[in-house]
Parts: sequence; structure tokens; C-alpha cells
Amino acid sequence: MPSDFLSPQTSIVDSHPSIPSYADILAAAARIAPHARHTPVMTCQTLDERFGARLFFKCENLQKVGAFKFRGAANAVFSLSEEEAARGVVTHSSGNHAAALALAARLRGVPAYIVMPSNSPAVKQAAVSGYGGKITLCEPTLAAREQSAGEIIARTGAVLIHPYNDVRIIAGQGTAALELIDEVPDLDLILVPVGGGGLLSGTLIAARLAPRPGPQVIGCEPAAADDAYRSWRAGRIIPVEHPDTIADGLRTSLGDQTFPIIHALVQQIVLAGEPQIRAALRLVMERMKLVVEPSAVVPIAALLEGTPRIAGQRVGVILSGGNVELSKLPLE
Repeated sequence: MPSDFLSPQTSIVDSHPSIPSYADILAAAARIAPHARHTPVMTCQTLDERFGARLFFKCENLQKVGAFKFRGAANAVFSLSEEEAARGVVTHSSGNHAAALALAARLRGVPAYIVMPSNSPAVKQAAVSGYGGKITLCEPTLAAREQSAGEIIARTGAVLIHPYNDVRIIAGQGTAALELIDEVPDLDLILVPVGGGGLLSGTLIAARLAPRPGPQVIGCEPAAADDAYRSWRAGRIIPVEHPDTIADGLRTSLGDQTFPIIHALVQQIVLAGEPQIRAALRLVMERMKLVVEPSAVVPIAALLEGTPRIAGQRVGVILSGGNVELSKLPLE
């Protein structure tokens, strides 16, 4: 447990001036409203009975590009000045952020330069291209990705939009929890998947730094990619090493923008094993009839592990995305 836990009344924004405030989440919600979907909240009696609680699922798998990532990307792109936007945006990503940024840039009518590892699945490259992104392939290393992005910035002046370690991204991701809390009153708890920490950070700000602090927030992480859990306990960023989880969207490490928020405000970070993630994926697909990706069901997998205990509580769960290759569903 971190030793410097801040109460919601102790403003982490004062301690870290670059961190988004609750007002930034509200501004992001207004900014992206014409572009992002207000995703539905669904329930499932079978899962309620299974866990002895009332569960409310925020279905970001039904968001544009099939993931919550569009919220942050739209907020970042539409936050840019006209001069900045004219130069375009750039990122390095092989996942949902790549497609999200490409679509947000297309909606604003500006170029999007997307650096993708050469081993990126063809379906993901096709999605980015379909949204108008200009793809540059590179070697599948972080150094190569950063070098390629740097070269594009030097050539075009494009603005770098990091997948999660960016205050505009964090504020945009927090709008999912803002909608959930507004639609479902008196939540006791929100369960959130955590990889790089953008979604968890935004959720914490929306829930815990509101004028009247709302539900507690718990981060949920694969045990095979447990850097957030170890970082939270140690009080410093411990990068992930050799993550080996089917929840591919959660293989990244926390950043220096997301870690302070998580360390100060999260109630707990819990872990889920690979068998439980597979079981949760099947459970949600069979019982809720929703197409979700493994990363999205890690909170349900944690509940199958038995932590946290939620009996008798009203619990929000953010289903973070639904981009999965149907031919490779890891259900067995």
C-alpha cells in the first residue's frame, strides 16, 4: 500500500501541476460530445447472481473504433490550435490508439502519421489505413518506434500524441467514468483495466476529485503483466518485463503522467491469471452477447479470482474495448 495516499480533498493537481483536474474532464466531455458515442450501460442478471452484487457495464466496446481510446484521441486532436492541427498528429502504436487517432484526425481534417511495428496484425494496419492514417512501418522495438516518430516530427512538424502518457488523453479517457457515474447513481466501486494507465487515471480523477467524491476505484491487471501492481506497492515506476498475457492491450507500463495519479488515488490494484481471463471472456460473450477483447474482461477475471470482494455492492465495470480477431478468440 502506498505510504503517501492522498485523500480526494487533498488536491493532487496542486502537487503535480501537469495533471488534469476534474474541470479538465468536464471540458473534455464537452469537446468530444459531437464526435464520440455516449456508450450504453448494460446489466446481466447471471453475473449479478454469480458475484452477489449489482454490476453495471460501461460498454466502450461499442465506442467508435471499438474502444475507449477514441475519447482520448478526440480530446487531444480537438484541443489543438489551428496552427498545430494543420501540421498533423503523430503517434507510435500497434493497437486501438492508432486507429483512434487516425479517425479523430480525419474528423478534424488533418493528417495522421502512425508508426506501427512491422509485425502489427494486418487487420490493425487495415483499420488505421481505413481511417486515413499514413502508416510508417518500423522494427518492433520501442527505440525504433520512437526514432521513426521523431523523424516524422522533424520532417512535418506534426504534434506527438502519446497513447496514454498525455494529459489530454487522460482527460478524454475520464469521460467514460463521468458518463457512468452520471447514469448510475450511488455506485460503491468502479473496476477498470490498467495497462499504461490512461483509462485508470482518468477514471480516478472523474470519480475521486469531483466536488463530491464518488465511488472508490480499483485497477485490474493481468498477473502476467503486473507492473502497475508492483509500481503501486513500491511507490515508483517498475517497467513491465516480458509481459506474456492474452490481454494484449494491457502489456504496456505506466508513464510519468499516469503513475502519480494512480499511486495517490487508487483504492487497490488486483491481479487476474490467464485462465481466469479466458473464462471471463467466454462468460461475457455467452451471457451478455457482447464482442469484447481480452483486456476488457480483466476486471471480471479478477472477480473470478475472488478479489476484490464485492458482495452487496453496486459496481461499475468499464469494458474497455471489443477489437479482437474472431478467428483467434482465446476461449480455450
